[in-house]
Amino acid sequence: MDSRQICLAFAAFSAVSALAASATADFTTETGVIRKELHSSGWAPRSYPRSIQNDDAKVAALNMTYARTHDWALVNSGQRVVDYQYIFPLFHLDASDPKNYVFEPTDHLFGLARNVGLKLFYRLGTSIEHTGDIHFNARVPADFDKTAEIFAGIIRHYNKGWANGHEWNIKYWEIWNEPDGIGNMWWLPAAEGGKDAIKMRDLFIKFFVTVLKRLKTEFPEVKVGGPALCWMNPRYFRPLLKACKDAGVAPDFISWHYYGSDPDAMVRTSDEARKLCDEFGFTKCELILNEWHYILTWDGIHGRNSTPAMVKRALDGPTGHNNIDSACFTLSSMIKFQTSKLDQAYYYGCSHNGNWGYMDAYKQPNKNWYACRLFGSIVKDYPAMFASAGNGTISTLAVKSADGKKAALLLSDYRGTEQVITVDVKGMDAAKYVSAIVLDHTRDAFPCNVEWHNGTLTLLKPDKNSAAFLVTFEL
Repeated sequence: MDSRQICLAFAAFSAVSALAASATADFTTETGVIRKELHSSGWAPRSYPRSIQNDDAKVAALNMTYARTHDWALVNSGQRVVDYQYIFPLFHLDASDPKNYVFEPTDHLFGLARNVGLKLFYRLGTSIEHTGDIHFNARVPADFDKTAEIFAGIIRHYNKGWANGHEWNIKYWEIWNEPDGIGNMWWLPAAEGGKDAIKMRDLFIKFFVTVLKRLKTEFPEVKVGGPALCWMNPRYFRPLLKACKDAGVAPDFISWHYYGSDPDAMVRTSDEARKLCDEFGFTKCELILNEWHYILTWDGIHGRNSTPAMVKRALDGPTGHNNIDSACFTLSSMIKFQTSKLDQAYYYGCSHNGNWGYMDAYKQPNKNWYACRLFGSIVKDYPAMFASAGNGTISTLAVKSADGKKAALLLSDYRGTEQVITVDVKGMDAAKYVSAIVLDHTRDAFPCNVEWHNGTLTLLKPDKNSAAFLVTFEL
């Protein structure tokens, strides 16, 4: 759409302004500060093959705060990193002897992450294991106390300089990942009770309490929690929290995941989590959503019961996993997180290419990368948050720079069908220059026309798909 077409479109739509979606932004009413920890993910630079593809710049451009280390052994193919069975490969050896640990590959990988400004959130345990019905790394540890000692050795290495280590002050340490899943994270053979969900849950709770007590005894200064449940499941969390209380040890955080397509439903999980922690007296327990991503159907993403054409549409169509609905879901969620009860949130995002990555098969960024980069610009440049609201499908975030010379409005219209969006803006009468960029079905964070008149912004979408705008005001 060229500039003449855009002008004609604005004129045509002005006649039917009653159909326009609407929002408000009040830059005279400050409401808080941007919480950077809610803009985190599993993405970090990879250790291979850097001479062929160096992802540092693409990762750094997102301005993420923390990187969670789960699944990094899968992303860095061929590297024995992060997971406890790689760092301590011979379980029968002495966990107090630094010679029995292999830290160098993980040290190198963590150095790459730190070099682009990422803080580390360490998942203690193992990556997901896609090995059918039989698992090896995900098998329930044979000795819980020994495993806790191995975990303590890992913390000692990265925070206390032990075993030729570092003093990196990694603050967050998570016990395991998705023990409530389909067996590929916490597994026993059926003959040992692996099909008994209650037995497996109770076994994990015993493991969790054992590890939590051991780590908090030696490292009271760090935050230890978990266990990254597949979803906010009170039937699992309640007995786990009770066991902690009975043992006299408090988790510093609880963590869980969300995969779906409703930002409001995802935010409500933090309300439920807060109520649950408070019920057991853990009022200071932090709430961490450390995997989340847009998804309509697992069948489409993984090709279950679907044709190649269905898979392609599920991934790359407008409502697909890596296209504009996904991107606007991402932005709407990040906006809503800022006023939620969450303390941290991690976009998943771990692999760099493919279904869960930010690049396609041609190494080009997808819509989700542009969405995360847009929010990253807010985190980087605009610390102060102001009152704003959208109707229906619209989510808004009004912000100002630290010196007050620039302001911005991030607006995400997730699944909205109206092509004209009007915003009543208060407090920007002195703006000397107003500009906007758009992320939509046809454009990737591209400069676009914006109509600004008497305190009203008018934004135009090219079609009835989702779209997002970042409007900046220079004062």
